[in-house]
Amino acid sequence: MSAVPSSQRTALGVLLACSAVTVFTLMSAFVKAADRIPAGETMFFRSALALPVVLAWLFATGGLKGGIATTNYRGHAARGIAGSLAMGLGFAGLKYLPLPEVTAIRFVTPVFLVVLAALMLGERLRLVRISAVLVGLVGVVIITAPRFSAGLGSNAALGALLTLGSASLAALAQVFVKSMSGRETTAAIVFYFSLTAATLSLLTIPFGWVMPFGIEWVWLAGAGLVGGIGQILLTASYRHADAGVLAPFTYISMLWSIVIGYFWFGEVPTLPMLGGAGLIILAGVAIVLRERQLGLRTTAERQVAAKTMR
Repeated sequence: MSAVPSSQRTALGVLLACSAVTVFTLMSAFVKAADRIPAGETMFFRSALALPVVLAWLFATGGLKGGIATTNYRGHAARGIAGSLAMGLGFAGLKYLPLPEVTAIRFVTPVFLVVLAALMLGERLRLVRISAVLVGLVGVVIITAPRFSAGLGSNAALGALLTLGSASLAALAQVFVKSMSGRETTAAIVFYFSLTAATLSLLTIPFGWVMPFGIEWVWLAGAGLVGGIGQILLTASYRHADAGVLAPFTYISMLWSIVIGYFWFGEVPTLPMLGGAGLIILAGVAIVLRERQLGLRTTAERQVAAKTMR
């Protein structure tokens, strides 16, 4: 059997990544539609119902046998706690802000990741990274300024703060993932995150869970099942293409969130939101392209060193 050409593998990876982003945007719409349900309760359904989907996928691909074995429970716990808090705050933010605006603010995650990686992993803050961070932060200010102008006690300001907290914690979770890179399988990271999120969400029961009724069951079940499918699609995409190639395509979620927000929730994007989102996306793409360039340079240097040692 002939090997699949790299161009076809990359195209398949891009298709899977775009599908994952589309599915995750739909998941956020389900969460927003179930706005009467507390964020912690929504997180439980999202995580608990995704677990069977993830486990079935791991079983079908052979990743269940030995794939989730680990001794780094502390690392998985740190990643799981940060990721769970990011998910919960993000779900809460959807109750106060339009879907496109939440999506735009969450795009600042790679910008926060650059700063946290420098502080926690000792990665260098080069000129391109610093410039991208500044541009991204300007974009955040443009989006959130109208919300904060209504006063810090307003629902809009609360939604902006919750979503910014979600983005920063998502970046922290990615730092923990980077620290486990090469030592833990993707299957283990996906499994233990879902398990941790489902467990931690139960701690929010005393804060007022409610009994879903009618269509709310569909939204909650859909968020869980679709979220699990999205995790599978995103994980599978990285098997066929590099992260640096796939990352820019995640920004199509902005398009989907605008379409879904308009036709489902009647949300019209504002000019500050679009302008700020453009700057944040520009900063994110610059970071991705720079990281890819540095990765290619490091690989080339290693190859030269290997030839020299022969």
